Amino acid sequence: MVTARRFRAVALSLPEAEERETWGEATVRVRARIFAIMSPDGKRASIKASPQEQAALIHADPRTYSPAPYVGKHGWVAVELRTADGDEVGELLTEAWRLTAPKRLVAALDGAAQSPSDSQTRR
Repeated sequence: MVTARRFRAVALSLPEAEERETWGEATVRVRARIFAIMSPDGKRASIKASPQEQAALIHADPRTYSPAPYVGKHGWVAVELRTADGDEVGELLTEAWRLTAPKRLVAALDGAAQSPSDSQTRR
């Protein structure tokens, strides 16, 4: 189960992510581009994904995943947070951020993630 609080915490932990209310819902953005939306009641969310990822998620767990309203035709997936796995939602949010963020920001994140292991290798 994923709570609304946990969903927000994970989404907002990504570089330059910010929350803005739009259409009466909490939208999570990177540089003004939306990569996730949470329903007002905090029970459901829509997350940007590729059409292939959307199809795989729906096939694997149709009780939890479905095409998102309005943007499902573009790969976005609707998630029932009460039945979702927290680690999987975290991975989906990270990938959604990667699909949305500018390439330089993604590269900076990738470089920061590799730095600690690189410095240990040099020792």
